[in-house]
Amino acid sequence: MGAVGGLGCLASPAVLLGTVVVVIILGGLGVLLYPLIVLIQLFGGGGTEPAIEAKKVVEVLQGDGKGELDPAQVPADLLESIKAAGALCEAIGPVVVAAQLDRESGFDPNKVGPEGEEGISQLAPAVFTQFGEDDDDNGKVSAFDAADSIMAQGRHLCALAGEVQGLVDSGQAIGTVLDLTLAAYNTNVEAVRQAGGIPAVNRTTGYVVSIRAMFAKYEGIGAPPPSFPPTTPPATPTPTPTAPSSPDPTPSPNASP
Repeated sequence: MGAVGGLGCLASPAVLLGTVVVVIILGGLGVLLYPLIVLIQLFGGGGTEPAIEAKKVVEVLQGDGKGELDPAQVPADLLESIKAAGALCEAIGPVVVAAQLDRESGFDPNKVGPEGEEGISQLAPAVFTQFGEDDDDNGKVSAFDAADSIMAQGRHLCALAGEVQGLVDSGQAIGTVLDLTLAAYNTNVEAVRQAGGIPAVNRTTGYVVSIRAMFAKYEGIGAPPPSFPPTTPPATPTPTPTAPSSPDPTPSPNASP
């Protein structure tokens, strides 16, 4: 019955019109997001409340990533760092930062990527050297300190946003500043300039879509609280000393054979 309801929702003129509008608004990304939008509408077609929830997901999918972050969706000890990084500039928000952390490392601060990327934000060492600071005030700057890595991620995103804004203003690139910033994060600003927008390669277009697809999750729309890897290395257990075993008693010379 739910599947029939979903198909009915998809077939309605209002929903079809809404889908067309989404594709037009998102331009080049619309083609990539279309299957995702269809699945959302099918999922939400079985009743009034699911349909409303699906509508919210689609709205957030198209949004700017500046919605309110649901604290339950991120590790508690990283919440303040994610909020702080998302507040560094107007182009991004904490939802964007959280979605990237999920995509890059699954919130694993000890991850090392296949091309040498390090830490929870998976920044290249040269990028972290440029943007990393001692944000957790522990006396060292390390890509494997989650707070240092997340704040470096935010600074890097803001720097990229400033550069792609210049490309948009000068007519050298077409697209939203957020999408172009995410594309530049995945490749580089020069690739965005040469493409005149999001580079038409699967890795980059897929990256932008995957980040947008998680906006609803990190705004707490239809997402159960997840589980996370530990954000600090597990403590090495201290072995419990054991008493030495007593030697076998020496037989008494008076013992019977």
